[in-house]
Amino acid sequence: MASKHAWYQTAIFYEVHIRAYMDGNGDGHGDLAGLTQKLDYIKDLGVDCIWILPHYPSPLKDDGYDISDYYGIHPDYGNLDDFKALVEAVHARGLKIVVDLVMNHTSDRHEWFRQSRSSRDSPYRDYYVWSDTDERYQEARIIFLDTEPSNWSWDEGSGQYYWHRFYASQPDLNYDNPAVEAEMFRVAEFWLELGVDGFRADAVPYLYEREGTNCENLPETHAFLQRLRKFMDERYPGRIILSEANQWPEDVRPYFADGNEVHMNFHFPLMPRVFMALKSGDIRPVVEILERTPEIPENCQWCTFLRNHDELTLEMVIPEEREWMWAEYAPEPRMRLNLGIRRRLAPLLDNDKRKILLAFSLLMTLPGTPVLYYGDEIGMGDNIWLRDRDGVRTPMQWDSTPHAGFSAGPAESLYAPVIDDPVYGYRRVNVADQIDDPDSTFSLVRQMIARRKSVTALGKGSFEWAANTGNPALAAFWRSLGDQKVLVVHNLIGQVQSASISIPEGVSGRLVEIFTAKEYPRLQDNMLQLTLAPYQYHWLESR
Repeated sequence: MASKHAWYQTAIFYEVHIRAYMDGNGDGHGDLAGLTQKLDYIKDLGVDCIWILPHYPSPLKDDGYDISDYYGIHPDYGNLDDFKALVEAVHARGLKIVVDLVMNHTSDRHEWFRQSRSSRDSPYRDYYVWSDTDERYQEARIIFLDTEPSNWSWDEGSGQYYWHRFYASQPDLNYDNPAVEAEMFRVAEFWLELGVDGFRADAVPYLYEREGTNCENLPETHAFLQRLRKFMDERYPGRIILSEANQWPEDVRPYFADGNEVHMNFHFPLMPRVFMALKSGDIRPVVEILERTPEIPENCQWCTFLRNHDELTLEMVIPEEREWMWAEYAPEPRMRLNLGIRRRLAPLLDNDKRKILLAFSLLMTLPGTPVLYYGDEIGMGDNIWLRDRDGVRTPMQWDSTPHAGFSAGPAESLYAPVIDDPVYGYRRVNVADQIDDPDSTFSLVRQMIARRKSVTALGKGSFEWAANTGNPALAAFWRSLGDQKVLVVHNLIGQVQSASISIPEGVSGRLVEIFTAKEYPRLQDNMLQLTLAPYQYHWLESR
């Protein structure tokens, strides 16, 4: 693979919810024109690629993941001309843009499903999975246990059950029907022709159903994704598929195949273990999950993240760990949702800037491509009193003017209230106050991104835990690429820690802290002695 096509391996991604980012026309809803206005801010942060949440027409029962038309734009967000203008403006700034492709299901308002349920003789009947009984596929788990009693729902009009892995308003497509695959290829082609740089492929483990299995990660799913990859490689080289498969690392590994399936996968199990380590002051959960993570093809990459638009999922932890995480991070029942926690990064980390930056440092230096969630770069808060996951999808806080500079519309027109509490309210937490303050969360995250991008080993280098620390409160590891060697050390606790780290053979020259340019001498026995303040981190490059 040509290096120009592997841009995703060293990129920084930024997840944007269009509705929440910037209202360009004063109707209370963020839109494509508003996002386009804010691209210079995203560029200034140091981001390389924007990932936007679903932009399609939708009844918004699941905030856009219930698509009613794959070829359009939700009217709240604008129209196709606005989308084309956004893509052009993104590319003019040297950035890339990835959009959500929701392949597993549609809205029950989609015309395909309207036709499918209208008659058993409809040519669209087999676009979805129908059954006379709700006893099929009994080994498939129910994902939304708190709202859905079954993966089957009864359709009175046509006298059969239809299959859905998520909400009943999101019937699953039937990929055993070749017409469905052809439809999805046409959808992909449509947006690729408009210039998008790839897709975040939603919920890919569930595309097919087979009796006697849990209906996840089936061989047929992998074969389909490889056909999609081949189509994209041949016609749109350099465009990517980023897969959402919330599974254990060994179950996600096949989605890379031989480097010919998806380009990237989110590393879901790593994320909660970062929070375990930060709360317990013990790096061992992260060590264990990375040891369990298989090697991947050279042209692939993991995607790492701290938070996103969903709840902080605890599916990939054992029940005892889940109970501990709930007790530590979500003591109020309202903070919990499904098998997870509906909170943003800053509230999870006690609004302690030291902890927030420590978490970002782990994100930027552990293996994988980092994905930032909009607003976390300024330490935005959440609103646990909003429904579902809306509490982490509130308006971006641009300044201290009314509605946080998000919208010029009246308060009652806003799609969701702006955060206005004494701690995280927009008068205290906003871009305008932070962008020129060198000590702000925004400025320090921006600096971290810049340093990461200047040190190639942090993006593509090998990874190895440092020897001889003997202290689980210290997360110390080496990233290496050719002659470039970087030692990264994190103090996970609120007490000063001393570290004695062995410098391996092959690491020559001086060890210089990347942020401060301070040189750290090594002792005669090739040991490095460090003292770290509470929650401090060092990135030390061999020069």
